[in-house]
Amino acid sequence: MEKIKAFLKRKDIEISVKRYLIDALGAMAQGLFCSLLIGTIINTIGTQFGIGFLTTPVATVGGVEYTVGGLATAMSGPAMAIAIGYALKCPPLVLFSLATVGFASNALGGAGGPLAVLFIAIIAAEVGKAISKETPIDILITPLVTIGVGVALAAWWAPALGAAAMKVGTLIMWATDLQPFWMGIFVSVVVGIALTLPISSAAICAALSLTGLAGGAAVAGCCAQMVGFAVMSFRENKWGGLVSQGIGTSMLQMGNIVKNPRIWIAPIVTSAITGPIATCVFHLKMDGPPVSSGMGTCGFVGQIGVYTGWTSDVASGAMSAITAMDWIGLFLISFILPAILAPLINHFCRKAGWVKDGDLTLN
Repeated sequence: MEKIKAFLKRKDIEISVKRYLIDALGAMAQGLFCSLLIGTIINTIGTQFGIGFLTTPVATVGGVEYTVGGLATAMSGPAMAIAIGYALKCPPLVLFSLATVGFASNALGGAGGPLAVLFIAIIAAEVGKAISKETPIDILITPLVTIGVGVALAAWWAPALGAAAMKVGTLIMWATDLQPFWMGIFVSVVVGIALTLPISSAAICAALSLTGLAGGAAVAGCCAQMVGFAVMSFRENKWGGLVSQGIGTSMLQMGNIVKNPRIWIAPIVTSAITGPIATCVFHLKMDGPPVSSGMGTCGFVGQIGVYTGWTSDVASGAMSAITAMDWIGLFLISFILPAILAPLINHFCRKAGWVKDGDLTLN
């Protein structure tokens, strides 16, 4: 047993929740952002502003034409796997081999591909790390083992993992359509909490393919956390804190939450209010990329995702036009209501002595 522990330590293989469900999941979201999300944004800009270079196919692969954004989107599997490998501190040969593993896992996993990539890339990465530099022909053995294990697992597990993720996501979306009030609260609160915790709400939404009304509730929850913390901590953190939390991440408050969990009351209650307003009043839907559901106001990706869904729905005939009420709902849910409700609720928390000056100060 001691020899095994020493080997794992030498190879930097750490079997832990933090390494796999925090570091790897967070990195996977960055991989998604740099491929699927950026590709979607590029396509949207090209379409909306009539930029020929962005709407004209620039490559044809296997008879399929790709725009610039399409190429970025097609690389989401490799991007996720390489990001996971980077988080797991893989040596170069393992890291580069994960491109194939990610492509296979994402392709075979279907719409639930991100979940398959998460599981399979982690295992392939750790096996690759274990074999790396253990033979004189490392340049051959390490890629062969990493890719072999990853592709074999992708063929074996990815379809089932993808189908399971899709079923869970479909169940959540079905329940939200059936009970928009209660599920609006549930999805908004849970995804909002996930966004502030050191895990990735974006990766979770992507893995579950969370769209529709459930996706809209997720956007509401994320915005409640980000804008809520940004505005209610303005007296302590000024403009820098407003920007870093409002369009960056509310995860910056995690250290303060550990010290005083009651500072989290206002954003969580706000998400419980804005979630059902999004689902029941404005019928806010995320018909863009599922990963956008878990991004909130980070780089305004959540709002861009909603808008991308609108344009797609108009093009397909699912929507007749983007109305003023659609825009009002998006701005109220994303910015205005969180900016009003969270500070108001936090004011009562201060009155009760639960939150004090300095509790929200960022280091």
